[in-house]
Amino acid sequence: MKPLVLICSQDAEFYLFLSHILEADGFTSEPAGGVKEALALADERELQAVVLDCGPSSATGSTICARLKHEPRTGGLLVIALIAPGAENQHLDLLKAGIDESFVRPIAPAKLLDYLRAKLALAKPGSNGIENGSWLCCGSLEMKPDARRVRGNGHEIHLGPIEFNLLRYLLEAPGKVFSRDELIRAAWPENIHIGVRTVDVHISRIRKALKTASPGSFIRTIRSAGYMIEDPDG
Repeated sequence: MKPLVLICSQDAEFYLFLSHILEADGFTSEPAGGVKEALALADERELQAVVLDCGPSSATGSTICARLKHEPRTGGLLVIALIAPGAENQHLDLLKAGIDESFVRPIAPAKLLDYLRAKLALAKPGSNGIENGSWLCCGSLEMKPDARRVRGNGHEIHLGPIEFNLLRYLLEAPGKVFSRDELIRAAWPENIHIGVRTVDVHISRIRKALKTASPGSFIRTIRSAGYMIEDPDG
């Protein structure tokens, strides 16, 4: 499945230009015109990154970034700002909002694409990274971290960024019990506060996905300790 990038812009021509560049490089994209629409799509869709088109007289970009970074479900999303010439004063507000990276336009498309691929640990098109890289395996469950792919019994499993990070951490050590605090440190950015019950919500989402595609895979709750993924061969 192609990585999905949300493009937040009120400029239709800019969206068409950027979406064409992304799709030619193996991504797919979706537009959002304002704060409300961007936050709704981020909650509904399994995004990998958000690109903010920051105009000279608009604070929409920093508002969207701050809201995304504050929410546990979207706090781990990669958020990039493209700042219009003459609007460099927005850089400080974006930093305060938790932006991952800012670029002043015009920017060479290759620079943006290389940054996205590096941060999302994606192989370049044509590199055959899926076959050449290593998979994390536990029974019928398989994960390819650098391509952000998860399979169960040969079926693709689609997870959000936080769920992906949690499952990866569990798969790196099948049979080991991880506390909720350890899982928080592994899956969420350091600059946001996460309650331990939030971990339970995300684990529940992973379990629901595994039940459908990989019914032989189990994440066990260890009372008063945390969670572990059960190794059927262990």
